[in-house]
Parts: sequence; structure tokens; C-alpha cells
Amino acid sequence: MKTSIRPFDQPLEPRAEWDTPMFNLAQNQFLHAAELMGLDENLRDRLLFPQRTMLVSFPCRRDQYSEVETVFGYRVQHILTMGPTKGGIRYHEDVNLGEVSALAMWMTWKCALMHLPFGGAKGGVRIDPSKLSRPELQRLTRRYTLEIFDMIGPDRDIPAPDMGTNAQVMAWIMDTYSLQVGHAVNEVVTGKPVVLGGAQGREEATGRGLIYLVKEAADHLQLDLKGATAVVQGFGNVGRNAAIYLAEHGTRIVAVSDVSTGIYNPRGLNMVSLVEHVEREGVLKGYSDGEEISNAELLELDCDILIPAALQNQITEDNAARIKCRILAEGANGPTSMEADAILAERGIFVLPDILGNAGGVTVSYFEWVQNTQEFAWSLEETNERLHRMLTGAFQRTLQRSQRDGIDMRTAALMEGIARVAEAKLVRGIFP
Repeated sequence: MKTSIRPFDQPLEPRAEWDTPMFNLAQNQFLHAAELMGLDENLRDRLLFPQRTMLVSFPCRRDQYSEVETVFGYRVQHILTMGPTKGGIRYHEDVNLGEVSALAMWMTWKCALMHLPFGGAKGGVRIDPSKLSRPELQRLTRRYTLEIFDMIGPDRDIPAPDMGTNAQVMAWIMDTYSLQVGHAVNEVVTGKPVVLGGAQGREEATGRGLIYLVKEAADHLQLDLKGATAVVQGFGNVGRNAAIYLAEHGTRIVAVSDVSTGIYNPRGLNMVSLVEHVEREGVLKGYSDGEEISNAELLELDCDILIPAALQNQITEDNAARIKCRILAEGANGPTSMEADAILAERGIFVLPDILGNAGGVTVSYFEWVQNTQEFAWSLEETNERLHRMLTGAFQRTLQRSQRDGIDMRTAALMEGIARVAEAKLVRGIFP
């Protein structure tokens, strides 16, 4: 029987598991905000690392029955103070403990900023899902669910989709968990199909919510979205929906990109034909109504609104001085380095930070969890109205703190979230 190790038969480096650029960024952002707000040193040290981490390895049988691969999975819970933990599961070949821990930490501040009753969590499996057949993906998901079974639950830790996963993966997790306890537990995951209790509007919630916030930022800056120009890096779930909703506001989408290429048309891209092309071909490459450009070139295009909705660490001190937008709306997690933040602030670029900008997804996941626990369903209109109200409320709280304390929006958002978590920890106290 053939056995191989993920990823690509390369040995693990334990040091690299924690010491990653993404986790370093999350920690340094936190430390910067904590210092400015004078956070108690004991609380600072307590919040700097996750409260619980699980690393699992397990076999995944390929369709060739004799071929078994050992894969590595993670589930991290940053804090348990605020209630059950909440966070997505991603399947990607570069998943590691540092990345998952960073995402869990950001999820804590995001939930606190949005006044959701959750701590932050995240999970992942280090594998390339595009290389798996549907049966292989299902077997992988069900085995991973069993490995983390004792850590998750509707009143413990509620997973959701993230990069490389979707509603179908959530359905398999829900089914596997339910089989173990002997009855259907719809509320153990969110982002699942509507027929299993999924919330209407969950799939497009992150992109829709980002544009609700862009509208608030544009109003604050007295920028009319009708006739404004936008560039979107990443044409997955978040970027695609953000581009569609921006176009509905009359904004001219001049460039988009995905893993295959970037497409630029200064006259504006036709979103209907663009989406049809991607649905037919799977990628942007080959779309004829525009010229191909690189992701690096796309980020430096002159526009009113720039939306990085792809991977982390896209805007750094190397290119921040060449970013030419009025609003930088972060749909991805950690797309901007701290050095770049300082440059953008000096240049007067208004940044919608990730923990606010992409909070629409976890907010509608909260709605789904509430509906499942109450065995009640809201209409799409109710969901969108509640989402709009909660996001605009968080935007105004963040903007007020930014203006009052003379700080950038990211630091203000972090301080809003950290302050709420710190208060909760202090009133709960320490046991024993």
C-alpha cells in the first residue's frame, strides 16, 4: 500500500508552524492597538496566543483504493470568553498553524466589533482541493470532522465555509456530526445549503456587506458611487459579489483578477458577460473584452475604490506608495502589512480594515445559527436589512473612535473589538 505525506512529501518544520508572516502580522496589529489603549499587561499576554489548538493527522484514501495519503488538519479557538467560538474551515495546500491562529485572532476582534456572542476560531486542512475528486473530498471532510469532533458543536465551536470549502462541505460536516450524536444537528455549522437550514443570502453576504460599508465610506468622503471607478483583486465568492453589487450602484468596474490573470478595460467591464465567462470557463483567462494585466499592475491602477479580495500580504511597503485609490476596502484577511498601513495613512487613503470590511459573512452566519437554534427562518429581505443595520452601526462606532482618538480605521476597529473582549474577561474573572 502506497503512503505519501502532504504537502508534496516535504517534512514539516515545527518552527514554521507558529512563526509565519500572517500570525506575526495579527500579533503585531494587536500589540500596537493594545499599547495605544493602555491594555493591562496580563490581558495583553493572555490574548496574544490562542486558548486552544488542535493539530491532527489522518489518512485520506484516494479513488485508487491502494493509495492513501496522510494529511494534516487544524482547529484553533482563540478565546472562549465570549460564548461559543466561530470561524471558517479552509482547504489549501499552504494551511499551517500560524495562518489558522491569525485568522482565529482576527475573528475574535471581528465578532466583538460586530457585537456577536462568539469568540474567534478557525480550521483548515493542508491539501489542494482542486486535485481531489468529489468522493475524495467527501471522505477527507468526513474524516477531518471525526478528528475534531470533540472540539466542535453548536454550543462549543461552529464552523463555516472559507477558502476551498463551500456549502456542500458544510453539509458533509453537519451530516457526519449528526450521525455521531444520533440526530440532526443543523446548527453545528453555518453556510450550509438552505434545504438543511442555511440562511438565505449567506453565500453572498461577505461581498454584499463589503459594499454596504463602501457606501458608508463613500458618503463620509462625499464620493458618489455612481460614475466612480473600482478595481477588484480576486474574483472568488467575495470579489465577484462585491463587483456585482458595486456595478448595481453605477460604479464602473475597470479591472478584476483571479489566479489565472487580470482583465483591464478603462471603459468598464460588463459584469454579466464576465460572470458568464467565468461560470463557463472556470477562470478569467480568455475573456476578450479587455486586456490582460498582472495582479501587481492591477493593484496600482488609478481608481476610486480598490478591493483586495484574494490573499494576504498584497499591499506592502514596496507598493503602498503607488496605490492610487480613495478607498481601500479589504475583502481578504490580512492583505495589507503594517508598514503599508502607515504609508497609506500618510497619503490620506481611507482604509476599510478586514475585520470590519469582511464581517458580513460571520454576521449572516450568526443569523443562521440563531435561526437554527430557534427553528425559525427569516426572509432574504429580513436578513439583508439586519445585516445592513449591524454593519453600518459597527462602521459608525469605528469611525467615531478613529476621529475622536486621531487614529486610522484599522486601529480603531481593533480597539473597539479588544476593549469589548477585555471587559468580558475582567467581569468573568479567573478560575480558580
